[in-house]
Amino acid sequence: MSLSPLLLCETLREWGSQKSRIQKSKFKDYNSLLFVMRNPWIVYPKPNPQAHLRLFCFPFAGAGASFFKPWADRLLPQIEVCAVQLPGRENRIKEPLFSQLTPLLQQMIPALLPEFDRPFAFFGHSLGALICFESARQLRQLKHRQPFHLLISARQAPNSPDLHPPIHQLPEAEFFQQVCRFNGTPSVVLQNPRLMKLFVRILRADLAIAETYSYIEEAPLDCPISAFSGLQDEVVLTASLGAWCEQTFSKFQLHTFPGNHFFLKSKQQEILQVISQTLLE
Repeated sequence: MSLSPLLLCETLREWGSQKSRIQKSKFKDYNSLLFVMRNPWIVYPKPNPQAHLRLFCFPFAGAGASFFKPWADRLLPQIEVCAVQLPGRENRIKEPLFSQLTPLLQQMIPALLPEFDRPFAFFGHSLGALICFESARQLRQLKHRQPFHLLISARQAPNSPDLHPPIHQLPEAEFFQQVCRFNGTPSVVLQNPRLMKLFVRILRADLAIAETYSYIEEAPLDCPISAFSGLQDEVVLTASLGAWCEQTFSKFQLHTFPGNHFFLKSKQQEILQVISQTLLE
């Protein structure tokens, strides 16, 4: 899926908001933000060895694992939040970014396998939804344990047409113009050229993953799929999520919330209540 300029603006606003919060905190780096690392691909905001299940969370384009930090305190204690951290951002900022999905999965899946030692589910928002869906299919191909539930947010079904033209290969000035075209770009980013350059580099690579993705038809998954949509989302229309029902032999349910493409933030508490109920039912 390509991202429209409107979504680029929303992504930039959210990214700038996270960076601003971190800059204002008393901590000096990401490694101090009460995260516990035991696997570079996963951040555990609140390790919970007694948890009944694990929820692996895949971030949207341009974002990192820090977005899911608050979830650990707001989900039920039976659920351990495992925020997936892709290379090239936050505590992995010095590592090269991925720009294609297949090489990413080839490195990520083996690193995650040891963490699948108890029941687990996948959650992904936008680009993260695509990554978690293909991760589930990859686990099936490898005959490993698979998620017992797939939670898809703000992402049209993989077999649905892409309505947005690709932009990840645009020249620097044109790409930057697309990012800054709409009102709402956070000043914390615009006033810091280095920060802006870093964000654009991450976002361009993440967009390349989405825009070069090619769906290959396979048998539907065995696990249930729950989809989440913002009713005012102009990027991924609610109607386009219904086709996710074709990707499972099991139950499919669509949950809608007021909000735009980042309803994940504005309706966080309501979404987490649905997730808790869904995973523990």
